[in-house]
Amino acid sequence: MLSVGIDIGGTKVAAGVVDESGQIVRRIQRLTPSRSPEAVEDAIVESVRELARNLPICAVGIGAAGWIDTEQALVRFSPHLAWRNEPLRDRLSERITVPVLVDNDANAAAWAEFRFGAGQGSRVMVCLTLGTGIGGALVINGRMFRGRYGMAGEFGHMTVVPDGHWCPCGNRGCWEQYASGNSLVRDARALLAEGAPGAQDLLGYVADRNPDNLIGPDVTRAAVDGDRLAIELIADIGIWLGRGMANLAAALDPDLFVIGGGMSAAGDLLLEPARTVYARTLTGRGFRPMADIQKAHFGNDAGLIGAADLARHSINEPPGMARGFWPRRRTAVRKPRRTLRQSLSETLAGPVVRDK
Repeated sequence: MLSVGIDIGGTKVAAGVVDESGQIVRRIQRLTPSRSPEAVEDAIVESVRELARNLPICAVGIGAAGWIDTEQALVRFSPHLAWRNEPLRDRLSERITVPVLVDNDANAAAWAEFRFGAGQGSRVMVCLTLGTGIGGALVINGRMFRGRYGMAGEFGHMTVVPDGHWCPCGNRGCWEQYASGNSLVRDARALLAEGAPGAQDLLGYVADRNPDNLIGPDVTRAAVDGDRLAIELIADIGIWLGRGMANLAAALDPDLFVIGGGMSAAGDLLLEPARTVYARTLTGRGFRPMADIQKAHFGNDAGLIGAADLARHSINEPPGMARGFWPRRRTAVRKPRRTLRQSLSETLAGPVVRDK
């Protein structure tokens, strides 16, 4: 079965038709039209119309940068778009004839990596997408952990610097203000404004050499080409990334971190500083297993692939609270539960301490 996945970020809308093996068979991309909810909805519908032409589409999945409710229908809040309690699924269902599912964009990316990419085989996987902000998601034993109200995984809005930079969420000092594409651009533009040594070289990667038009991929390209200032700027992002992952490991004890989003294009220029700081600041270091840190296999495509696959799942298993996990269906057969009487009788029958 073919399904459509649409990844709506703060700057772009990426959409594609995805098959059951996670392969993209048709794709389009356009800029996020404006901060108007209606304009974004129009862009989604036009993308579906264009992609579905002459193809048997069974469902449409939307990965949206925001807080999504447990029914995966309502966008309660989006820091980077103008959604406030927006009934996105219902509004789109009035214009799209196949089932529509809405989920957080980082959840969608994490699901793609778990199902088809770098997260295959992981028991406890944390996925972090570094783009306009930081998206986060947690997959435990093959199921997405969404929390009681559907809003788990907003790791980017943990406060890491009290009274630090303002964040669009309304707080100050959020992690994403120090380890995201936006923070990279903010710091690069500040260095240009101050006339820092070597900063002017960054303008060679901007089409019109206008500092106000410099974006994250410009800095990444400069770093890949060996620009020393760009390398240092991306390393700073990696340092903040490593610190945050060490905090998450203390709380969640994952076996794998998968790093995706636009900033993952920097590869080891980002990940090596992150791995170094993570190893240096992890609580209990030297006496505990350390999670692996891997670049996302699908890069910027993860969101649309995951959204499409989740939408396909939703046809047979509608979303809901489900104790915070979704999909709910277990693939393994549960063993019969032992009664308390059985456990006690077996315990009392044997020695309390085994001989060596």
